[in-house]
Amino acid sequence: MSLGLIALLDDVAGLAKAAAASLDDIAAGAARSGVKAAGVVIDDAAVTPRYLTGFSASRELPVVWRIALGSVRNKLIILLPAALLLSAVAPWAITPILMLGGAYLCYEGAEKVYEAIHPGAAHGPEQTRGAAPPDPKAFEDAKIRSAVQTDLILSAEIMAISLASIPEGSFLLRAAILALVGLALTALVYGGVALIVKADDAGLALAKAERPVTGPFSRTGAPTAADRLLRPITKALGRALVQGMPPFLRLLAIVGTAAMVWVGGGIIIHGLEGFGLPLPAHISEAASHAAAAALPAIGPFLSWLAGAAVSGILGLLVGAVLIPVVAHGIAPLLRRVRG
Repeated sequence: MSLGLIALLDDVAGLAKAAAASLDDIAAGAARSGVKAAGVVIDDAAVTPRYLTGFSASRELPVVWRIALGSVRNKLIILLPAALLLSAVAPWAITPILMLGGAYLCYEGAEKVYEAIHPGAAHGPEQTRGAAPPDPKAFEDAKIRSAVQTDLILSAEIMAISLASIPEGSFLLRAAILALVGLALTALVYGGVALIVKADDAGLALAKAERPVTGPFSRTGAPTAADRLLRPITKALGRALVQGMPPFLRLLAIVGTAAMVWVGGGIIIHGLEGFGLPLPAHISEAASHAAAAALPAIGPFLSWLAGAAVSGILGLLVGAVLIPVVAHGIAPLLRRVRG
């Protein structure tokens, strides 16, 4: 074997080692960033199902898929380049942009609370859209558009948290970590949402299955002993899923609305602290410490709950102020622009 070929093989081996090290760095960085953004991921998973009400069973998964594709576009096409560009040329602009997104979440959440208290009330953009879309296609498109807009704000928070946790390094390495985090968390959120919205169909199938063990493998024959043994369990489980999913989805819609308010309020609190207004952050921190000290056995949960409550109260106040601003200021301006 010639010395040139040996040198070439040695270079290839070196490149392979460098590539493997880079992949390890990307995976490790993505894992650290994903853990930091886990709280917003939970909020995202709670918010999304509220946009899936009103659809037939056959349209639920296609709608989830369309929202997931919109989320991927948000993260990879809009937010990833914008985050890297802003962090390089205008890092000071990231916090104000996130605060605007937080204010939008506060408005959306407060508006849902107002509509629950005053059914049929419409504000801001809803007045321009009308009470209801004219057909199922328009209804579906409007729901997806609204879900993707909300996802943009939550995804921006995820990407900002992830970017802040990535150490300074090469541009390509940071971009790869952000892309991996975005794809992984999107799959986690919308995979979980798909399981939630189809759980009642799975329950119906379990309740009807006469052969829960052999059914998937055989279409003929009498139930076996294993089928007869498990049949009462699978029937009860199926009925529990069918009967339990509607109230669970209603509860999840409430949690989703609350998540919009407390995430939006939390973004604003952190932003104000960065601009030299730490009082809301100090109140939140004091409430968290007091709650944790009250019952140390469940201190971490109570600490999070108290902080979320403070963020939620601020978020509701901000949203309540924005409702008339949007209804009487921004919405008429949008109508003039569109007209």
